[in-house]
Amino acid sequence: MESTAVRLWKHIGREERLAAATNFFREPSAELVGSALAAIVKARHLRPQVARAMSADEQARALASVLDPGEPLAASLLVALHIGDRRPMLATFLDAAGIPHEDGLLKDDAPPEPLGADAARAGVKALLAAYPAEQVQTYLNTLWLQDPERWAALEQSG
Repeated sequence: MESTAVRLWKHIGREERLAAATNFFREPSAELVGSALAAIVKARHLRPQVARAMSADEQARALASVLDPGEPLAASLLVALHIGDRRPMLATFLDAAGIPHEDGLLKDDAPPEPLGADAARAGVKALLAAYPAEQVQTYLNTLWLQDPERWAALEQSG
């Protein structure tokens, strides 16, 4: 497991970074869109108004090339990667681990109880049976980074 979102972001491939950035710009976080544009400005040596005028696809391509977007933005990008095209993966894991969810997203009213070792093993086994190991590892690491206490069992299972 990578210990920070930036380290995990650097570890994933260019295609995954592009998918994450594309999903991020489909529904950008109001709190982080400024950070994303600032990262693009810095990486591409652009004026801010040029970065703002770029299409969402151009912004996504530019952001995907940034290897250190900062911890909050990297964390948001990793989440965007998974809640976009990989939502079935989330549902597979949560179903196998016995965690209530709605289309792969945890229910807001679900208490944040730590994941048990048996549930973690069941979830990881179901993921590895259906998805590439690298995608599974990225997902598990992303979960763990969001809440290390709740997902601590993934350190041993992932």
